[in-house]
Amino acid sequence: MSLSSKEIAAAMKSLRSTHIVTDRDQAFEKHLRFKFELDDEGEVTHEPVRFTGGTETGGIAFIEGSGGGKTTAILEVLRNFTPLALNPETDAPRYLHVKVESPATLRSLGVDVLKKLGVDKVADRARVYDIWDMVRHRLQVAGVTLLWIDEAHDMFKSGSGAETENMFKMLKGLMQGDYPVVLVLSGTERLSAITSIDPQVNRRFSKIRPAPMAFGVDNARIKGLIQGYSRKAGLQVAIDDETINRLIHGSRYRFGRCVVCIIEAIECALYDGAPTLEAKHFEDAWGTREGCSIDQNVFTSTNWMAIELEDQGEEIADMPVVRKKINRKKAA
Repeated sequence: MSLSSKEIAAAMKSLRSTHIVTDRDQAFEKHLRFKFELDDEGEVTHEPVRFTGGTETGGIAFIEGSGGGKTTAILEVLRNFTPLALNPETDAPRYLHVKVESPATLRSLGVDVLKKLGVDKVADRARVYDIWDMVRHRLQVAGVTLLWIDEAHDMFKSGSGAETENMFKMLKGLMQGDYPVVLVLSGTERLSAITSIDPQVNRRFSKIRPAPMAFGVDNARIKGLIQGYSRKAGLQVAIDDETINRLIHGSRYRFGRCVVCIIEAIECALYDGAPTLEAKHFEDAWGTREGCSIDQNVFTSTNWMAIELEDQGEEIADMPVVRKKINRKKAA
């Protein structure tokens, strides 16, 4: 029986709100637990583990291609991480999530963090140093002990070596001093390439790099995912391994994109009034999202592995140049 548009919309909303726990969630939670102190009962607290005589904290760098699922994983783990979920003194979480708006400067990022902390207006004459001093103060007042900067690779797009060096100083400053916080950076491979420029920044972060999906390795998991989503939508499934391989490739081997394609294929099937989810629904969904011709559709082409996907790789070119200072001693 065909569903009405209203019923389909409700079904899609339900599917999109369903979170699939993956190894990303598990890895991030494991790293997160190591960044905070335990109480006398062995329970994790909101107090960061401090190093270097109690003056420094550590951070987590979550590195994965766009559409991999890192943002969703971090968000879900933080929402359910009891020590940070709620500060009883403020009725707000003890973590703060800020997404970098590109193009970003040290000043614009500081202003965005302050907005999240309730400061709506920053004077135009305020110096960058003063803005970040205010950020540290506001984090302490709010009882925030973890700052998550999402799309962190966009912090370094200015192309200015001086701006990049100042970004590094800011990152180190947040994890030092009287009130250091745990810093989480999430971004693409470009983030890894940039942070490795500064060894002092790089050593402060533990790294999470989920492996891309692979043929054969992930087929059973993806098939189970398709069946689970389809069952929830009231559909039967008629999908073979060939279609799953095409799905993996068309999703750029990234889990998050794969989930999006599955849900959109189910939506196509529901609007068709079909009782069964089939390969043609993936063809329609993928073709609509990609805006490609039928011969460039991975679900119809016989030579689908040869189809070039625009953003299959990560752009790490055009990195800012940071000139290291060299101390030259005069000859005696």
